Amino acid sequence: MSMLSDLCSRIMPADRSTAAAMQARLDHKTKPRRSLGRLEDLACRVAAMRATLDPDVSAKAIVVMGADHGVADEGVSAYPQTVTRQMLLNFAAGGAAINVLARQAHAHVVVVDMGVKEPLPATLDIRARRIGPGTRNFAREPAMTRAQAESALAAGVTMAEEMIRDGVSLIGLGDMGIANTTSASAIAAALSGAAPENATGRGTGIDEAGWRRKVDVIAHALALHRPDPDDPLDVLSKVGGFEIAGLAGVVLAGAAHRTPVMLDGFITGAAALVAVRVAPAAAEYLIASHQSVEAGHRVVLAAMGLTPLLDLDLRLGEGTGAALAMPLVDAALAIAREMATFETAGVSDSGA
Repeated sequence: MSMLSDLCSRIMPADRSTAAAMQARLDHKTKPRRSLGRLEDLACRVAAMRATLDPDVSAKAIVVMGADHGVADEGVSAYPQTVTRQMLLNFAAGGAAINVLARQAHAHVVVVDMGVKEPLPATLDIRARRIGPGTRNFAREPAMTRAQAESALAAGVTMAEEMIRDGVSLIGLGDMGIANTTSASAIAAALSGAAPENATGRGTGIDEAGWRRKVDVIAHALALHRPDPDDPLDVLSKVGGFEIAGLAGVVLAGAAHRTPVMLDGFITGAAALVAVRVAPAAAEYLIASHQSVEAGHRVVLAAMGLTPLLDLDLRLGEGTGAALAMPLVDAALAIAREMATFETAGVSDSGA
């Protein structure tokens, strides 16, 4: 579609010269060279994304997209599908883990209904970008039409561009959707070539029999639909989810506007992998907040060349990992901005 082509044409590589200049600035601070390790890398990466030595990422938002998945009918989750809708209501009321952690990170939570089975009341603080009442059961038929995949992706682009116009300078990604780890595992396997069992975890906490059933459902769907790994929208339409497609759109818009995007766990990682396969340079605008316990998360992060900042055995989703890692970005930039140099502090520089 022309919108997607136009958007991708505006995604430029991050500014490597700015990254080098930021590292030079850090090398003059009162510390041994590179002694702050990956915190320095983070400052350099964000500077390169924003193409400035003084990036401002103080305006933070975490967009949490929710949708239902028809493949839940196959018994791949430990929770009933009604939980998707219930949790979106919880997000809107401010009572979920993501709300608590976002408040700690001084980030605004944006809740989006991309297609839960039963629509939510229009009076709530939930933005309706519904593509349909959940996807179809991809164990039996494609999850959605290609047109629906494009519409969901476009909705994510629009959401991100609205936030950026409102001044948001760091976007976190979050998700909610019962059975969405099944969809993410299928996407990860299709795009990376990993075997389904190597891209599939236990999601909400299924037992061994449930995990085997989940792997079998994914393997069957991939054999049935044969999604084209060279066509990420084909993969999305056959085994994806509306919220996953929407999050992929957020990634693409963030990259086009040089706005850092903080990933959460496996679901947002799968969405980002779709976006990176659409526009490879988008990977340079991604920050991996943490390493999930979901097996497929390692698969998607490796496919994008990303190293997570944290490893806390998280598997909740919602954007919780993104909220936890946002203060690390603030810390990295504060070091570059506020720490004294050898010259200003009168400290001898050994050059080490």
